[in-house]
Amino acid sequence: MKQVKWAVAALLVVISAACQHDGVAPEGPVALTNSDFKANTDGWSAEVTDYSVAQENIIEFQSGLKALPAPLDSSKKSFMISGHNRSDDLFMFLKKKVTGLLPNQTYQVQFEVELASQYGTNSIGIGGSPGGSVYLKAGVSAIEPKKVKEGDDYRFNIDKGNQMEGSAAVPVLGNIGAGDDVTQYKLIQRSNPQPISVKTNDAGELWLIVGTDSGFEGLTTLYYNRIKAVATLQ
Repeated sequence: MKQVKWAVAALLVVISAACQHDGVAPEGPVALTNSDFKANTDGWSAEVTDYSVAQENIIEFQSGLKALPAPLDSSKKSFMISGHNRSDDLFMFLKKKVTGLLPNQTYQVQFEVELASQYGTNSIGIGGSPGGSVYLKAGVSAIEPKKVKEGDDYRFNIDKGNQMEGSAAVPVLGNIGAGDDVTQYKLIQRSNPQPISVKTNDAGELWLIVGTDSGFEGLTTLYYNRIKAVATLQ
């Protein structure tokens, strides 16, 4: 009998070790990402969409790992993203693939985003406020978020709403206004008011999305300092 008990115990250890090796996430809260960009982009990449093919060479899109701007601590790195909103609808976004979750399961996802903005909430600009009319959004998808060509325009392949309106998958976290009468960069924090519900794909994967939907027809340059996302099994 003792030999049988030891055999069963050994089998359970093997099964447990196999599950851990496969990277299957536990049922409790799971940290999807906690990126501070100190050393690298931590798997995030940048794209831009919602503009016409004819505007492709004039949106001035740039992105990459850069030092935080003055007067912030320039010894620290961040993920810079910049673009000129020629279409009055530019969407600049970061995306990251997350693996190792339970397949075909529904999770509730909460974001915390910290970024550097120099745009006053009450500022006035072409088409809208550089701070108050640029909306920060974050979302989750089981398919890869990307721009797709539709006729003469580039569009986002996931429903994100438009400007001040978000969607169930990609809600609005707020605008990028750093406070009234702000003219230099400062760190601001945003989070989604309600968790986002999302179902993983067959491989237990999700894509994270953080971006800005702009109603300001000018140049916007932002520095993402930290992106944190936590998922809880529904």
